Amino acid sequence: MSPADGIEIVRARDRDRGEVLALVERLLLELEDRPEEFAGLDRARTLRDLASAGDRFAAFLARDAGGKAVGVVTIVETFAIYAGGRYGVIDELYVDPDCRSGRVGRRLIEAAADHGRSRGWVRIEVTAPPEKKWERTVRFYERQGFVFTGPKLRLPLP
Repeated sequence: MSPADGIEIVRARDRDRGEVLALVERLLLELEDRPEEFAGLDRARTLRDLASAGDRFAAFLARDAGGKAVGVVTIVETFAIYAGGRYGVIDELYVDPDCRSGRVGRRLIEAAADHGRSRGWVRIEVTAPPEKKWERTVRFYERQGFVFTGPKLRLPLP
């Protein structure tokens, strides 16, 4: 039996925001090269922002047979001329280590893609750094049909 057996993918509802945030916090702990990067995450503000994002933001949860959330993907709608209109950006994707390599991540991506198609998006983008330690992540996305076009840069706004 693979980890994906017995897994249900559901769109997160308002009442699930705490679970979404908890899974993303686990992701951030794994990504944390510089402790200051995610220090001081204001949970209350983040939950308020999630509530006010409306239908531009969606999250999908992977729940095991007992109902426990073991994975999450978050996606936001944006617009760019270069992209030909509206499209989605995956901001976070996390699968519990015990469920990795078992199609859970793939099923979360499929849910995000189905969501995008239903909204008329022309593409979905995701940022994956090119460093050697992220090769497995890049290969995962490539297996899902993503094409690597390089990392993004950011400008912190204090």
